[in-house]
Amino acid sequence: MEKILSACGNDCSFCPRFLPKTDSELKQTAELWMKIGYRDHVATNKEISCTGCTPENWCRYKIVNCVAEKEVRNCGECLNYPCENILSCFETTKTFAPDCKRVCSNEEYEMLRKAFFCKEKNLNEVKSKK
Repeated sequence: MEKILSACGNDCSFCPRFLPKTDSELKQTAELWMKIGYRDHVATNKEISCTGCTPENWCRYKIVNCVAEKEVRNCGECLNYPCENILSCFETTKTFAPDCKRVCSNEEYEMLRKAFFCKEKNLNEVKSKK
């Protein structure tokens, strides 16, 4: 499977929110997000679905606008990589892993690990190709 990297290095090809997904898959994702604690309610399919990073979308790490301003696809392509913002992103993301591992099935956790917990590895691969 080819990687589809977000601005911060998430691999969208494994993300359960990244379209195309069926209504059933999106509902399962919304339920998973609530179980993990990412949401305080089961989100609607429209609310949970994602088509990728755009400056109009909310970004937990404020990275989407930064890569748009620098005209790069992700932080690994940036001349300033790794900056304080992406390093903080890596650290914050790591704090979510234990709770995910605790409440998720092995299959769910592995999907989340591939999608979200390999940011640094993914961006370092991009950087090393430059």
